Amino acid sequence: MSESCTAFISKKRTNKIADGLLSGLSFAVKDVFDVKDHVATAGNPDWQLTHEPAAGHAEVIKQLLKAGAELVGQTHTDELMYSLNGENYHYGTPLNPKAPDRIPGGSSSGSASAVADGLVDFALGTDTGGSVRIPSSYCGIYGFRPTHGAVSVKGLIPLAKSFDTVGWMANDPKMLLDVGLTLLNESIKTPEFSRILVAEDVLPLLGKECKQLFLQLMELVENQIRVVEKITLAPDGLEDWMNTFRTLQGYEIWEDHGEWIEQVKPAFGPGIKERFEWTKTIAVEEREVALVKREDVKSKVRDLLGDHSLLMMLTTPDIAPMKNSIGGELDQHRKNALKMTCIAGLAGVPQITIPLGEKDGIPLGLSFIAGANQDISLLEWVNQKRPYMKKVTNAEHV
Repeated sequence: MSESCTAFISKKRTNKIADGLLSGLSFAVKDVFDVKDHVATAGNPDWQLTHEPAAGHAEVIKQLLKAGAELVGQTHTDELMYSLNGENYHYGTPLNPKAPDRIPGGSSSGSASAVADGLVDFALGTDTGGSVRIPSSYCGIYGFRPTHGAVSVKGLIPLAKSFDTVGWMANDPKMLLDVGLTLLNESIKTPEFSRILVAEDVLPLLGKECKQLFLQLMELVENQIRVVEKITLAPDGLEDWMNTFRTLQGYEIWEDHGEWIEQVKPAFGPGIKERFEWTKTIAVEEREVALVKREDVKSKVRDLLGDHSLLMMLTTPDIAPMKNSIGGELDQHRKNALKMTCIAGLAGVPQITIPLGEKDGIPLGLSFIAGANQDISLLEWVNQKRPYMKKVTNAEHV
């Protein structure tokens, strides 16, 4: 059973290097980024004990400091980033400020908690299988996963390199955009999204009330923004997509961390321990099959979205589970969440989650997925549509 903890595991501060777009703003980073003279925990005490202090800052931290932002601390993460819950066996569970009796989501749990609690203006996390998107949804904040490879991962502890991205979180879309302009090193582009798509095969994954809420939301979006086009995304089933993702992710995890695990024999918490043991069993032949399937999914999704389409969906299948939940219901929630988050993960495309509103007083996120390298256009589109989004998300039945 995990106890509550603060968002921060360390408050090692670093002053800005220069003035710029982010001057006057504070930020935190998930404790998996290199911070000069700091030893990251990666959510596990044995990791910290067996690694040396960083010789310098991660590339993204340097970019933010040069843009005028100030780093105020490092935030909690699930063990080696390999969970979506935000409950850490060793360090505890960061507060979900919007739903204190529920999990914050992971693995960028502390970053989401810090933003939602107003402790920082924005925070960095990492997103491999949903680790920025899910906690952002659970904590009622904005979160962004960029196109794979668009933002530097230099100075980042990896989980699964072909899926790893640096993501960020904030309490408003303009902040998300400004961080994006800094990290993506791009100028604002005029968004030209002419289609909004809804994958009907995602709907069965949603909780009953969330599904009804989303169907009502579709009507509001059509009235306020644009006509919605319904599609079937995965004719062979999203479970096949999820299994493809899990196989590739697991294989890469053991490639990167297997030797350390075998040598150090770290103490992992329940669930995490079994997951790492499973990664060791994935055969090369399974990986080869999964690589082919990923290319098929990647081509399909990128062709479908192109430069002018958005895929709209709830970020998670339901609201955040209660703290210390166990058993089949929690496992099914995780599987359904992965079936949704693996879409952008396999395709390597950007996804933004925005606070949709509340179900029974608990936050829920709405996502838009864009084509590859449409990151700034997606961030700017959400920022431009903010007045309309407010009409949608503030509707009485949401």
